[in-house]
Amino acid sequence: MKKKICFVVAVPGSAHSFLKDHLRELVKRYEVHLAAHFPDEESKREFQEMGICCHLVPIERPIRLGNDLKALFALRALFRRERFDAVHSVTPKAGLLTSLAGWLAGIKVRIHIFTGQVWATRKGVMRFILKSMDRMIALFDTHILVDGASQRSFLMEQGVLKERNSRVLADGSIAGVKLERFVISKEVRERERHSLGILPDEVVFIFLGRLNHDKGIGELYEAFSRLVKECPKAKLVLYGSDEEGYEAKAADYPQLVRNRNFFYPGLTRKPFDALQGGDVFVLPTWREGFGSSVIEAQALGLPVITSDAYGVRDASVPDVTGLRCGVNDPEGLYRCMKEYYLHPELRCQHGAAGRDRVIRCFDCNVVTAAWLKYYREVVG
Repeated sequence: MKKKICFVVAVPGSAHSFLKDHLRELVKRYEVHLAAHFPDEESKREFQEMGICCHLVPIERPIRLGNDLKALFALRALFRRERFDAVHSVTPKAGLLTSLAGWLAGIKVRIHIFTGQVWATRKGVMRFILKSMDRMIALFDTHILVDGASQRSFLMEQGVLKERNSRVLADGSIAGVKLERFVISKEVRERERHSLGILPDEVVFIFLGRLNHDKGIGELYEAFSRLVKECPKAKLVLYGSDEEGYEAKAADYPQLVRNRNFFYPGLTRKPFDALQGGDVFVLPTWREGFGSSVIEAQALGLPVITSDAYGVRDASVPDVTGLRCGVNDPEGLYRCMKEYYLHPELRCQHGAAGRDRVIRCFDCNVVTAAWLKYYREVVG
């Protein structure tokens, strides 16, 4: 009989985004289950078609003691009934509940993967509570994965993890990049730029991610406002969900002119197309688990500008595939942006090196192979 593994996430979207390729291969060797707060039967379909058994568990992202206890007992009952050989959680809330439920149910192999820490930029009581949750995950689980080496070092420095039971698979990243989707295309580039009214000789700095304080959008506005005074062909394009009203806040920066040098098309379901409209990818983040958007941009040959925050450091190589500024450093960000604006040959050089590195280190097939090898080691 195949050994049984249960993956646990709060919402099925997390499994779709990060686990689908791994699950497709694991199901060939193991009996794979997925527990999540499925909103309806349709949300189970893509996993069921892969041969995965789905279980509804009422895990909610907000901290609510009563609901969290219900989810804990539901997981414990599921684990006792199915007698899994291993359970594997992703995201903080699912991680805490799975570690406790797995321990209570006597599951021998309990795995969690850390993909970023919301408490890294918090202060006071909330930082203590959220950090304590991560410490409990590390305490009750038997195996810990981290999706980047610098994030693992940070967690050990903070006293959350120990070296003996934590590791990074391959070169990092939870899912890698599907290179067959991230294909450089002159036609796509022209179409994306034309849709925004951007001319061929203009230099586009592009961001893709959640628009919030932790991603450094305020510093990006400040740096670009200074840059565009000196570099009139510079453009700024933002893609992603506006979580903190940053589209409206752009009005506080007179140099940012909507649909002239500043563009916010909103969300995109095709990052492999949207990113090709840019010349330089920018992520001045305050915290990051790894930086998946950074390696996706590099897969398309874009040079990258990132902060030196832990986590994102693993996604690029300074002065080889991109440039770096400090955290909350609009002056340093401005200098990096101007360097790329003035030197197109440097953009090409770093962009080509970035794509080569992604092909070598972060192809999704490379990452999936590392997951398969890991499961052979810990489950058999």
